[in-house]
Amino acid sequence: MKRFLLVAVTMMAIAGTAQANSWWNNYQPDNKNVKLTSTNLPIVWIEVNGNIIDRDERITARMKIIHNGEGQLNYADTVAHPGQTIDYEGYVALRYRGSSSYSMSDKKPYSFRPLDKPLEEGGEKKKVNILGMGKDNNWALLAPYADKSMMRDLLAFEVSRPWMEYTPKGRYCELFLDGMYYGVYILTEVVSKGKHRINLSDPGESGDELTGGYIMEVDRYDYEGTYTSKYHPVSNTGVRYTNYYIYFQYESPDYADLTQDQISYITGRIDQMEAALWNYRPTGATTYREYLDMQNFIDYQIAMELGHNVDGYRLSGKFFKRRDSEDPRFKMVVWDNNLSYGNADYYDAWRTDTWMYKNNNILYSQGDSQLIPFWWYKLNTDPEFTAMFKARWAQYRRGNLREDRIMATVDSMATVLTSHGAESRNSKAWPRWGQYVWPNYYIANNFTEEVAWLKQWLHDRIAWMDQQLGFDPNAIQRGDVNGDGDVNIADVTALIDYLLSSNADTIELDATDCNQDGSINISDVTTLIDYLLSGSW
Repeated sequence: MKRFLLVAVTMMAIAGTAQANSWWNNYQPDNKNVKLTSTNLPIVWIEVNGNIIDRDERITARMKIIHNGEGQLNYADTVAHPGQTIDYEGYVALRYRGSSSYSMSDKKPYSFRPLDKPLEEGGEKKKVNILGMGKDNNWALLAPYADKSMMRDLLAFEVSRPWMEYTPKGRYCELFLDGMYYGVYILTEVVSKGKHRINLSDPGESGDELTGGYIMEVDRYDYEGTYTSKYHPVSNTGVRYTNYYIYFQYESPDYADLTQDQISYITGRIDQMEAALWNYRPTGATTYREYLDMQNFIDYQIAMELGHNVDGYRLSGKFFKRRDSEDPRFKMVVWDNNLSYGNADYYDAWRTDTWMYKNNNILYSQGDSQLIPFWWYKLNTDPEFTAMFKARWAQYRRGNLREDRIMATVDSMATVLTSHGAESRNSKAWPRWGQYVWPNYYIANNFTEEVAWLKQWLHDRIAWMDQQLGFDPNAIQRGDVNGDGDVNIADVTALIDYLLSSNADTIELDATDCNQDGSINISDVTTLIDYLLSGSW
């Protein structure tokens, strides 16, 4: 009995803000009687038959997903509605996942791997295509909780997807666990190797094969095998915090699966990159570019700064490396944005008028042990990096980062969540409106207020970044004939159509005078094509 009580107390402490006795009933929602009749979201059933889900060790579960297709409703009563489309049905290896998203949330996220048979029978993981996201064997069910909009992770994915080599895909769904409604989740890919993820070869033992592929992560010192950087974080002025460290976790292959030669290679490569960055001076050589993809790092920084992500750079900082024969440079991947877009009340994360990459002074002064790697300070002392950053911001602001497009994305997500009651059901299961949930800065009374606040925060953040980076959203973009924010072959087509039809309603007249001679004619077509081929006017 004493041992049981000790285990119970320990598990309660780990559970953080969760209900004190909920660990043994798998952290059931507050309202256990929420009914779902029909929904526009896929329905996910997980059956563990009352077994306790663990954070570290996977258990066998049964999973069934119903998804009748885009624009179709899905029904929880499969007897009254036979013949529905089963997207996946089978065994999975299930566990809880996450750090603060687990310990500080009543609603827990999950990791699952499809299995060919139960673990108890020697089940092996298998690759399956789930909700059209491509075959793989590594999936997550994110549990939006502190993010009451339930949008921030997916929003970060969607706005960065056009720029990044790889960004995870995710789909809203509604989850049942052992027959009980658990709310809205995001079934998502995780950052991993795979044909439909980061298409990396497994590392070999020598030569070019030894050089890739690897996935690493900037994060906490969490487990045996974490690699410690030889370089300390720095202040906003480059002063070293010698009592603080940067840590790297081995994501793929797992540390236990790596040979000593492979560990020596990838840590040595990180050492080389960091040494080149550390020794960079604005008037010196830029050898660091041999080790990192500058455009990718700029794009990652844009994603982190747009969201003013309090965990950006320093936690869940996933990066990967291919074999040298393919690409010898490190590249970043966007992940873990539930506390971005003004959703945190600490470290000035809620503000719209500061740079997050400069936040080490605040982190240090408030005693956080996980600081931002010195990489970002150094990169932003390179005039070419900062010039390219401004140019990329201007390019994206004319494209998928146009404010009307971002707001349309938010509105579209809100419609998906509200049009058939998913948000309402989730709020009944986990009633939190009008309540502080760590680490909320803004406390909305309902979903409409939350979305409105998020959109206002985005408006203010974009305006501040425009001002800092010298971008005028009202300026005419030469060559953007069709006014869609991009200059591409579609503008050539629009210009030719205009010359044939003289229908001025289909073009942006001021932007169409490509050679700026005061008239619009065939020479503008030639000028536009020359621009598309050369990249300069």
